[in-house]
Amino acid sequence: MKKLLNTLYITSPDRYLSLDGETVVILSDGKEIGRVPLHNLERIMTFGYTGASPALMGKCANDGIELIFMSGSGRFLARVEGEVSGNVLLRRQQYRFADDTEKSLEIARNIICAKLFNSRWTVERTLRDHSLRIDTEKFAHCSELLKSSSKNALEAADMDTLRGIEGEGAQVYFSVFNDMILQQKDDFCFTVRNKRPPRDFVNAMLSFAYSLATSMCTSSLAAVGLDPYVGFMHTDRPGRRSLALDLVEEFRAPLCDRFVITMINKRIISPSDFEKREDGAVLLTESGRKTFISSWQKRKSDELKHPFLDEKLEWGMLPYSQALLLARYIRGDLDSYPPFMWK
Repeated sequence: MKKLLNTLYITSPDRYLSLDGETVVILSDGKEIGRVPLHNLERIMTFGYTGASPALMGKCANDGIELIFMSGSGRFLARVEGEVSGNVLLRRQQYRFADDTEKSLEIARNIICAKLFNSRWTVERTLRDHSLRIDTEKFAHCSELLKSSSKNALEAADMDTLRGIEGEGAQVYFSVFNDMILQQKDDFCFTVRNKRPPRDFVNAMLSFAYSLATSMCTSSLAAVGLDPYVGFMHTDRPGRRSLALDLVEEFRAPLCDRFVITMINKRIISPSDFEKREDGAVLLTESGRKTFISSWQKRKSDELKHPFLDEKLEWGMLPYSQALLLARYIRGDLDSYPPFMWK
């Protein structure tokens, strides 16, 4: 299994990256403020619009280090990568699957079943750990509905039906999301999922976490030789990483949502880490992004036992492990795609 290497996050929008031998040099107003060796990096992710030198971009592409450019709000802008991994036969088979309604539906069913299953067990964790502080009947009812939705997803007759089941399940899940927030209730209140742009602190954190996780999925899919832009449930659209958006569904609740709730409940994040813009958008400040990413990196290094592979690995390796399993299924090495189901 691939090892989890480091990701260099550049959260300040005025930083410029250049190359000096085997080292990335971080500049601010033309002055050097830091150096990081490239040999232990697998990814550099920048938030802002200043950029990087062509020499560094070429070095990253040549050495297989992904260089990702994000906006300050965490919206994906572009990525620099070298030669495509894997072989053309795997990608051709992926394209055949994507064009096959039944094959696409089979994979999508498994992914959405796992998404709803993981959402349910996120609810169950709260029910188990905080039964004295929540409405247990409400949570138990939500859990049963998600259990039913997860089973129904496996029996969906077509993609539209599956999307309907997913939508209903998400509505049920988010109906108790605010109840999972046990601290800082006056400032961190969740009413409805909103995005583009997020309009409150909780949604700003969710959107940022989902962006980070989607980038991890994109990198992992490319690393095993799959095309991140050709999905099975998310349809083709120029510039949209459809397969990465498919894969990230499995990680939204157990990785992203639980992380956001923990940040709030442990008071790691506070209202001062956000800014409100004139158009109503709410975004993390530069210091807020640093706090968020620092905790995110620690979370990625936590270990768990993979339910299918039956081996220990870091949370940060889950997108790669699932991309690898998906590639094995598409190659014909597995009878079906085993999604990540956390409990």
